[in-house]
Amino acid sequence: MRDTSNDRRACFDFEVEFSNGGGIQGQGFRLDIDGDDIDDQALADYVVRDLRLLMVGSVRILNKRIVAEPHKRPVEVERVAGQAIDRTDLIDLSHVVHDGEPVYPGLPAPRISDHLSHAASRARYADGVSFQIGRIDMVANSGTAIDAPFHRYPDKPDVSALPLAAIADVDAVVVHLQGMRGRRIDRHALGAVDVAGRAVLLDTGWSVHWGTAAYAEGWPFLGRDAAIHLRDQGARLVGIDALNIDDTSDAERPAHSILLAAGIPIVENLASLVALPAKGLRFSAVPMRAAGMGAFPVRAWARLV
Repeated sequence: MRDTSNDRRACFDFEVEFSNGGGIQGQGFRLDIDGDDIDDQALADYVVRDLRLLMVGSVRILNKRIVAEPHKRPVEVERVAGQAIDRTDLIDLSHVVHDGEPVYPGLPAPRISDHLSHAASRARYADGVSFQIGRIDMVANSGTAIDAPFHRYPDKPDVSALPLAAIADVDAVVVHLQGMRGRRIDRHALGAVDVAGRAVLLDTGWSVHWGTAAYAEGWPFLGRDAAIHLRDQGARLVGIDALNIDDTSDAERPAHSILLAAGIPIVENLASLVALPAKGLRFSAVPMRAAGMGAFPVRAWARLV
C-alpha cells in the first residue's frame, strides 16, 4: 500500500472572467499536489486546463490553503499543474550528438557552440533575463539520420518531400538479430516477418559501440537479396542500429540503391532497439523540412501500442 503520510492537497476558491464576457466561480476545490505548496499561477493553469476553458481573460485564486490529506487520483494518472507524467509507452531511439564527436569516418565531426550565450545576452534584457541561441555546424548524416531518395538519386525527392505517412507514427516491426553469425543480413533472416506497410527496424546490437572506434569497423549490413525482399514485400521504411545500412566496401551500395529507388526511406545509427518488442509499436523519425538535403538528423522514437 502506498504511504500517504506526506500527501498534500491544495484547497481553494476561484473566479474566472472570460475575454468575451461573463465568468464562472468555484468554491472548495481540492487538488493533489507534489511537495508542500503550489503557487497561484499553477493553480490557475490547472483550472483552465482541467475544466477545458476557452477565451479566458483572467483567473483569480482565493482562500488557498494546503492541507495534509491522502491523494484522491490514482498514482498512474495523477497530474500536478505544470508537470507532465512520464510516458512509459515512448522509447527514444536516437543517439545524443556531442560537439567534436566523430560520427562517420572521413566526415567532419559536428561543432556545437553558442551563437549567443546566456552570459553575452544579459546586457540586452531586463535584470535576470537571458537567452541562448545555439549554432551547429555538421554534415547532414550526423547522428541518428534519415536518408531520402535524393541521397542516392539526384532526380528523386529530398527530405523536405518525405511524406509524413512514411516517417511518422508508422506501424513497425523489430527484427532482433543480435548474436547472428557474420555481418550480412540476408533475406532468410527476414522471411518470417510481415513487413508490408511497416517500418522494419533491424536490431543488430551494434549501437553498443557508439562513441568508440569499433563503431566504424565491421558493422552488420543489409544484403542485396534482403533489400530486394523488403522492397518487394512492401516495407515502408527500413532502419538499422549501425553506421551504414550497406557494406561500404561495395561501391554499388545495393541496399541504398534498391530501397531509395523504391521511395523507401532509410534510418541509420538507431539506438536502444533491444528494448523494443518485435511488434506492437509505431515508429517515428522526422527531420527538419529542409530543401535540397538528401539526408538529415532525426529524433527517432517508438510508441508502444
